[in-house]
Amino acid sequence: MEREVSLRSGAAVAAALKRQGYDVLELEPDRALLAHITGAIEPDRRIDVAFIVLHGRGGEDGQMQSVLEWAGIPYTGSGVLASAMGMNKAVTKQLMQAAGIPTPRWLRWQRTASTALPAVERFPVVVKPTCEGSTVGVSIVSKPGDLGAAVEEAGRYDGDVLIEDYVEGHELTVAVLDGEPLPPIEVVPREAFYNYEAKYTPGRTEYRLPPTSVAEPVWREAQTLASRLDRVLGCAGATRVDFRIDRNGRPWVLEINTVPGMTETSLLPKAAAAAGLEYDALVLRILASAQGRVVQKGI
Repeated sequence: MEREVSLRSGAAVAAALKRQGYDVLELEPDRALLAHITGAIEPDRRIDVAFIVLHGRGGEDGQMQSVLEWAGIPYTGSGVLASAMGMNKAVTKQLMQAAGIPTPRWLRWQRTASTALPAVERFPVVVKPTCEGSTVGVSIVSKPGDLGAAVEEAGRYDGDVLIEDYVEGHELTVAVLDGEPLPPIEVVPREAFYNYEAKYTPGRTEYRLPPTSVAEPVWREAQTLASRLDRVLGCAGATRVDFRIDRNGRPWVLEINTVPGMTETSLLPKAAAAAGLEYDALVLRILASAQGRVVQKGI
């Protein structure tokens, strides 16, 4: 489901790099990818660095990073381990709990031949695949009778399902660039929650920058928490951390995105622009995250 967004992000990044004078080769993760990156197809176009804008499985879970490590090609963003941990919401939750970063109460359900539904103490809850992005397969469940269908829907994408307390309040996202938080963005979907359609359909969501429903001390605390999570995972380049702000003004971290959207209207570019960093400059900052990364070619 995230292929279209990846293509849009990739096209925007490629255009920015070309404007800056770079020779750009746009590649999709197909069967010819290895031949391209090893130079078997175009030996005269050796790849010096890979700019990763592949969202979802394969792109932000450490797989593409591992391929590039094997090929000895420096790449943008987080490394293999940070990417894998950030994509796995249960692992991220465990690390947040160990680091004292507030995150909604949760439990994990893993499908087996005899797996019964988990015992959920209170509702509403959010049910989501453990290793998916872009709100794919996510449901808000208000009563016990609807839990089975929500778990089944999430299980279509991943046999490993996360169930967490739903936090009533406001949605906030904080992008982090090279370890430093950018201005926060309040996300106000016109539907019940910020689902896939709300994210990628123009007019379905309002973005407030600066936030109007979240007090400055609260969003500044969210910025601090976003930077902490970025450091805990050992991320690099750009990330984006999603929050719910409860009715008492307390921020709760939901998850981290280690390959944020890079379309001209994505949240990371919006936040960067608010910090005085225009799109092309943002692309060059992310590109610089690959510099100095020593990658040993695999055997």
